[in-house]
Amino acid sequence: MGVAGSFPSFAGRPPGPVMGRDEADRTLARLGAEHEAIETSLLALEEHAGRRLLEGATLSGVTKERWGPTKRSITLLWQYFDTYAGTLASAREIRARRRYPGRSDLVALTDLLRGDGVTVANQGVAGPGSSLTGPARLSERFTLEELVARMNELYAQALDMVLASDSVWSALPARIDLLAAELRRTGSLAHSVGVRPGEHPAGDDLESIAEELTALRAQVISDPLAFWVPGPGSAAPGGGRPDTTRYDRAARALEEVRREIEAVLAVRQDAEQRLIQVRDLLSRANRTLAEARLARGEVLAKIAASEVPAVSGPPTVLQERLATASAYRRHAQWNRLSPLLESLEREAEDELLRARESLTSVTEPLAVRAELRGRLDAYRAKVVRHGLAEDPLLIERYDAARRMLWSAPCDLRVAGQAVLRYQRAATDQLTQRRPGGHDGQGETS
Repeated sequence: MGVAGSFPSFAGRPPGPVMGRDEADRTLARLGAEHEAIETSLLALEEHAGRRLLEGATLSGVTKERWGPTKRSITLLWQYFDTYAGTLASAREIRARRRYPGRSDLVALTDLLRGDGVTVANQGVAGPGSSLTGPARLSERFTLEELVARMNELYAQALDMVLASDSVWSALPARIDLLAAELRRTGSLAHSVGVRPGEHPAGDDLESIAEELTALRAQVISDPLAFWVPGPGSAAPGGGRPDTTRYDRAARALEEVRREIEAVLAVRQDAEQRLIQVRDLLSRANRTLAEARLARGEVLAKIAASEVPAVSGPPTVLQERLATASAYRRHAQWNRLSPLLESLEREAEDELLRARESLTSVTEPLAVRAELRGRLDAYRAKVVRHGLAEDPLLIERYDAARRMLWSAPCDLRVAGQAVLRYQRAATDQLTQRRPGGHDGQGETS
C-alpha cells in the first residue's frame, strides 16, 4: 500500500483581526480537507507492509536503535492528529450554533483557528524525563500551523525508516534466496563430479559461500538499515538504495566456482580422448628417443672427432602420472583428474619437442656428411657435363674426398677441406675452358 506524502501545510495567519463569517467558513472547509489528507497519510503509514514487518521482526543493530524512537513518533503523531481533529470539531461546533454567528462566536473561532491555544498533553511516550520535541513538559501549546509542521517532521522521519527498511527487505532476501537456490544446484553438480569440502578447493568455496549467504540473510532480516545507503543530497523519505556489496561478492564467488565445476564436467566428457592423445604424444616421444639412441650409435661408429650429445631415457615419471590419471578416470575422480590432465598434456608436448631436438642434435654430424657428399657429387656431375671427367687433378682430388666421405670413421673437418679443394679445382678448370667456347651451355656455379 502506498503512503501519502507530507501533510498539507496550514494556510492560516497568526491571530489578528476577528475573522468574518465567510472567512471562517472558508478556513473550516480548508481544514476539513486538510484533516482528511492527514488521516489518509497516517492510515497508509499504519497499514504499510514495511511498518508491519518492523512491528513483528526481531530487530538488532541500527534498525533496533531507530525503531524504538520511530514507534514513539508514530504514537505521538496519532496523539497530535487527535488533538488537531478535536480542535477542528470544536470549531465546527461553534460555527454550527448559528447561521449568522455573533461576535463572540467569531472571536472563539479566530482563537481556535489562528491562536496558539491548541494544547497537547505530554503522555510520556518518548520515555521518562524527555520528549521527542524537547525537555519533558506536562503539556505543549501550538497553533494549528505549528501542529501540522510538527506532524510533517515526525511523519517524514517515520516514513523514511519504514520505506528504507521495506526497500531492503523487498530487494535483498529474495535475491539471496535465488542465489542460495543456485548454490544448491551448483553444490549438487559439484558433488556428482567429486568436488567436496575438504577434498577440493571449490568444495570449500561452496561451503564458505553457503555460510555467508545464511549469515547475510539473517542480518538483512534483523537489521535492514545496516544495508541501506541514503541517496546523496536527497531529503525525500526513502531516498537511497540497498547496499548489495556482500551479496555481489558472494554472487561473483559462486560464478567462479560454477565455471570451475563446468571445467571439471568438460574433463569428464572428453577425458578418455584426451588420455589417448597424451599416450600418443608420449609414445611418439619414446620412439623418437629410441631413434636418437640408434642414430647416436651410428654417429659414434661412422663419424670421428665429433661431440655427440647423450640421449635421455623414456619419461618414466610422465608414464607413472599417466597411469595415475587413468586411475582417476576409472574411479570418477574428475576433480583430481582435471588439473593432472592439463599438466600432462603440456608436459607430453614438451617431451615430444625435447625428443625431436635430441634426434636433430645427435644426427647433425650425419646431416653434415650427407651435405658434403651431395656437394661433391654435384660438382662431379658438372665436371662430367663439361668434358673434364678425365682431368688428372680433378680425378685425384675427387678420389681423395670420396674416400674420406665414404670411409668410417669419417673426419668431417678433413673431409670438408677435401671437398672444398675439389670444388676450387673444378671451378678453376671450368673458368679456363670458357674463353675457348667448347661448351657454351656449361654452368660455372
